[in-house]
Parts: sequence; C-alpha cells; structure tokens
Amino acid sequence: MDTVLLYILGILIILVGLAISIGLHEVGHLLPAKKFGVRVSQYMIGFGPTIFSWRRGETEYGIKALPLGGYISMAGMFPPTRPGGRSRTATTGLFDTLVQDARSASAETLVDVDESRAFYRLPVLKRIVIMLGGPTMNLLLGILFYAIVLCGFGLPQLSTTIGSVNECVIAATSENQECAADDPAAPGLEAGLEPGDRIVSMNGTAIESWDQATQIIRQSPGEQLAIVVDRNGSEVSLTATPLLSERYVLDENGAIAEDENGDPITQEVGFLGIGAALENVRQPVTAVLPAVGDNIARVVGIVITLPQRLIDVAEAAFGPEERDPNGPIGVVGIGRIAGEITSLNSIAVADRASSLIQILASLNVALFVFNLIPLMPLDGGHVAGAVWEAIRRGFAKLRGKPDPGPVDAARFIPLTLAVSVVLGAMTLLLIYADIVKPISIL
Repeated sequence: MDTVLLYILGILIILVGLAISIGLHEVGHLLPAKKFGVRVSQYMIGFGPTIFSWRRGETEYGIKALPLGGYISMAGMFPPTRPGGRSRTATTGLFDTLVQDARSASAETLVDVDESRAFYRLPVLKRIVIMLGGPTMNLLLGILFYAIVLCGFGLPQLSTTIGSVNECVIAATSENQECAADDPAAPGLEAGLEPGDRIVSMNGTAIESWDQATQIIRQSPGEQLAIVVDRNGSEVSLTATPLLSERYVLDENGAIAEDENGDPITQEVGFLGIGAALENVRQPVTAVLPAVGDNIARVVGIVITLPQRLIDVAEAAFGPEERDPNGPIGVVGIGRIAGEITSLNSIAVADRASSLIQILASLNVALFVFNLIPLMPLDGGHVAGAVWEAIRRGFAKLRGKPDPGPVDAARFIPLTLAVSVVLGAMTLLLIYADIVKPISIL
C-alpha cells in the first residue's frame, strides 16, 4: 500500500510541477504584455471548459479542464486587412473563412478598447519580447532546477570509499561469472578490506580519487601494497597483493573496445576485487549552464529527428518492436517514471527528490526549445513573423517605398490549424505508446 501511495505521489508531484511551469510560461508572456499596455482579457492554464476563474482588473484568470498547455488572450493579435482599414466581412472557401474568422475574433477583442493597445500595433521589438517571455521563463526554470540538483543535491560519483568486495577472482572473459569452489579468493577479501572502508593511502601515496587507486592497483600485479583505510573513524593498516587478471579494455565512452576484427580487446592488470561506492558530490555553480547547454543540444537533436523518432514510436506501439528508452515520451510516460522513482525504497529520499527535480528541469528545457520552433501557433512562429515584418519594413525604407505595415499573421491560420492537428496527433500517439509500450526504469 505504501508503494502505491508513493507511486501516486510521484505522479502528482510531476503534474503539479508541470502545471506550475506552464503557468509561469504564460506569466512570461503576461508581464511584458501588460508592461507594454496590451489589453489581456484572459490568462488560462489548460484548455477546454473552465473549472474555475476569477477576475482582477480587466483580466480573467482561471484553470481549464485539459492541462495540456495554457494561453493568454491579447487584444488585436491580428491586424485588419489593410493598415487602418476594416476587416473584410465576406469570404469564400474554407481557408478564407478560417482567416476571416480569426480576423473577426481579433477585431472583437478591440471593442471598446483603445486600438493603440492592440498587440499588432506594438513595435516589432516589443512583440518579440512578449513572445519570447514564455520560453525564457522555461529556460530560467530549467537553470534553477539544474542548480538545485547540481549544487544542492550533487551528482553521484565514484568515491574513495569501498562499496563492494568480491569473494573470488574470475576473468572478465570467462563465460561463468559465478564464484566456484576452486576459484581463488579475491586479494581484497583476503587482505581484510570491507565495504565502507575509505582508502586513505596506498604505499604512502594519498588517495584522492577512485581512478587514482585503480591505476595503482592495475600497475602493481604481484606486488605488496600497503593500504591505509579509514574504518569508522579509525585508520587501519592492511597489506594486499593484486593478482594478475585479464580485463576488458574500455573505450572513451565506457564500452568494451574492439580490435579490427570486432573481437574484444583485453589486457592483463593487477586486481584486488574491490568496487567503489557512489556518493553525491555537489558541483560548482559553473557546472549549471554547461549542463543546461548539453540538455538543450539533446532536445534540439530530438526535434531535428522527430519525424523518424515518431515513426519508431508508432512501430513500437502498434507492432512487436521495443520502445527506444531515449526516444520521445509523453506526459503519461513521464508520470509513470516519476511514480517508479518515488516508489523505489532502495534509494534514499534525497536521491528520489533529486531525480524528480531533474525531470522538471528537463521538461522546462524541452518546453523552451520546442516553443522556439518557427511555426504557428508556437511562440517561435510569432517571433518569426515579427522578424520578417522588420526585414520587410527595412527593405521598404531602403528602397524609398511606403511602409508595408504589419505582417498579416491571420493568413497563416490554415498552417496553424495543420500544425495544431499534427501536435495533437503526436500527443495522442505518445499517450497510447506510453500505455501499451511504456518506458520503464525498473
């Protein structure tokens, strides 16, 4: 019962964290919009029917039933057909109807409102600031969450404390990795090393990292090592003699290196049969931005290859293939992983909290990158339209032509609808895949 409650708690934590992230994303749009005088009639988290709302000044704030995003409603998102003119009242064709409906809806937001407060009336730079406010908020949240994880909790790293002591010596190339009666005892066990011992020195050399200890052991087959360990606050002196053992050579990525024939490369090294314990090491503040940068690069890579990755998800969801654990994952899958993390009693509470915060950090970085895609209705689409308007006006000025006016963003409504349909289909696919072929950490 406790495990189930912890599982549900993990899901709730992520849902609340995601809702807060979405809410702050919209605050990133709201604050500069109000600062620049744009009339904002609504600030909503979610879509669909309104669960509850309240009004403060001219803005209605509320929560809607479907927590799949959020929005603010700004007056005059789309300009009339001609600068200073009236919108057309009749159109023919489906696309023309969609465009006209968008213009009409935008015009309605300006009823009884000073037209100077319309969004499209703002200078290009101010419009860009408003549209980038949301993604910027997500980026700042990502930086904050990464700072909490790296500088507050720390990252698990190999310590100089012994985490495990092997019972016997088995060659890495052996098919059987279980200790047999005739296998020689591991030198570390014979020397009296115990899990929890912190290595202080080897042959008089102070040990400051596990790699340093490993290097000394590997270079000393058949030689006695004078080892000093800290055991429960007292220093204990031991003597161990590493055995000559065959080990796989690892490449720079930690995988087993292979020769030109594809066979594993091995080498004979000294072996004690001890393993390091992991401990969380707090990172300096300077490590935060590089970590965020690495995450951004990974998300950009996913976005660039998203069509093929979605095809792989579909093949896994509707066929026998397995899901790629590093592929796209939906809200349901994220909630499942969060539930699994909180229900793992085998790891410390602090480590579980750190993992959940790291998930929220990655989510905010993903929201930052995804919203910068230059397609309507994403923020990047509005920014691209504003930039194009600035370029067009600049060329007109250079050529001595009249100001062409604001870009008619309403003409992109059909494209916006198509993108929205694609995003909806992608969301449904990921939800279905997360249910029938979930990605699990267990």
